[in-house]
Amino acid sequence: MRAKFWTAFVISALATLTIAWAANDASSPQTDAVPPTASKELVPPPSVTVIGARDAHGVLGRDVRSPSDQDMGRIVDVIVDREGLVRAAVIDFGGFLGVGSRKIVVDWNALHFASIASKSDSITLELTQEQVKAAPEYKEDTPLIVLGASGSLQPLEFDH
Repeated sequence: MRAKFWTAFVISALATLTIAWAANDASSPQTDAVPPTASKELVPPPSVTVIGARDAHGVLGRDVRSPSDQDMGRIVDVIVDREGLVRAAVIDFGGFLGVGSRKIVVDWNALHFASIASKSDSITLELTQEQVKAAPEYKEDTPLIVLGASGSLQPLEFDH
């Protein structure tokens, strides 16, 4: 794994140097070349982050369980604020085969991701089934009411 990372790093560095050298050659005076009609700005290469296969996984569609292993639904969406920080998760709770279910919003900090290495692993929600049943239903384009385990969620403040 480490060898692959260093190989990718070296290739990226060589590509960056090649682009820089080409830019210097293009900006130096040329006697027999046709002058360029439009100058193009060089765009730096994107940053690259390597995350191990066991270190990160998607959460959409994952089952959510209570600490006492009760079915709490599944994650169907993630709510982010204007800065892009994850604030909450939308959970599809209750019902059978999608009939009679409803969506609720829970504080992201009330979720625990101890083991999500495979798609069959569930996420633990720090709430009881009774608390989740009593939560107001989530409806798009309406103010969010976020159910939190410890009451520490700070309100989102947006300009209208």
